[in-house]
Amino acid sequence: MLTVGIVSTMTVLYLGLLFAVAYYADNKRKTGQSIIANPYVYSLSLAVHYTSWTFYGVIGLSATNGIAFLALYLGNTLMAFSWWFLLRKMVRISKEQHITSIADFISSRYGKSPLLGGIVTVFSIMIIIPFIALQLKAVAYTFDLLTVSPGADGFRHMVPALPESVDTAFIVAVFLGIFGILFGARHLDASERHEGLVAAVALQSVVKLIAFVTVGIFVTYGIFDGFTDIFSRFASQFPERKHLFLLGTGQAPYATWLTLLLSTMAFVMFQPRQFQIMVIENSHEEHIRDAMWLHPAYTFLITLFVIPIALEGSLHTAAIQQWPTFLFLIFRCRQGIPGWPCWYSSAAFLLLQGWSWWRRWFFPP
Repeated sequence: MLTVGIVSTMTVLYLGLLFAVAYYADNKRKTGQSIIANPYVYSLSLAVHYTSWTFYGVIGLSATNGIAFLALYLGNTLMAFSWWFLLRKMVRISKEQHITSIADFISSRYGKSPLLGGIVTVFSIMIIIPFIALQLKAVAYTFDLLTVSPGADGFRHMVPALPESVDTAFIVAVFLGIFGILFGARHLDASERHEGLVAAVALQSVVKLIAFVTVGIFVTYGIFDGFTDIFSRFASQFPERKHLFLLGTGQAPYATWLTLLLSTMAFVMFQPRQFQIMVIENSHEEHIRDAMWLHPAYTFLITLFVIPIALEGSLHTAAIQQWPTFLFLIFRCRQGIPGWPCWYSSAAFLLLQGWSWWRRWFFPP
């Protein structure tokens, strides 16, 4: 368990870095320069798709359902190959017709129907609110897991004077609300690109990838002797669970796998925040050409160590069915791994994976 001071300090420093980058990008835009007008920043910003679900949900899904999770990322990769035709056309239409949201885009295909646009907006909000609630809970729950004992009442356990309505999630919401006001909502021109937010997303994508790969390398080559060692140990210890590496089983039926694949292909194109980044925030359509290989490469790297981390947790905890989502975060540190590996991996999971959801707040439906 880490101290509140360590976790809070790292959280504040990380958020401060995001604030500074966003502020710098906004100031450069005011001087007529843009730090996001290049294909690498654009490609990295597309990783807005990878939030805390990538680190919590997918690792848990891999631990309990095996390779079924691969459909989620294969869908992204397959869709990327269509971007030069599909996404480029969407960008052109949006710029020609001054479209600012997915609701505008869909309604423009049907005579700019205000009714249809309103319906799409309502459905987008209905979809986004549960996502925000879930991701906010992930941030707060991660903080509490790292700093207080199980069953304690979150942040109020450390500050008993706080009223019942103020908990970790509330404090997180306040910080992120301030960020959204400063770099999102205060721009009154709906057609104006949010360069500060895009720059912060791109930076976070880099740091998040480095952190996750670092944890993956530690698990694969620090705790074990490579991928072969992990898979062989798991197969020998749990021979009855070899079906986790197969499709067409009870855990990964073909119908479920195909459904995940197709839904992800649609999700990565038309989810409101993804549409905002891919289409509205695009500064030059030529950037799409580079994104067609950079985004799949990012996807490959960020999923490379999902299975090793999931198997490591399966091999070293008896509570996999109860805590599959937090396998690496909780149990390895509480089993007494000394030194920086446990501390670093825990901090990385808190700051970079729990906090990776914040972008949902600032891109309109």
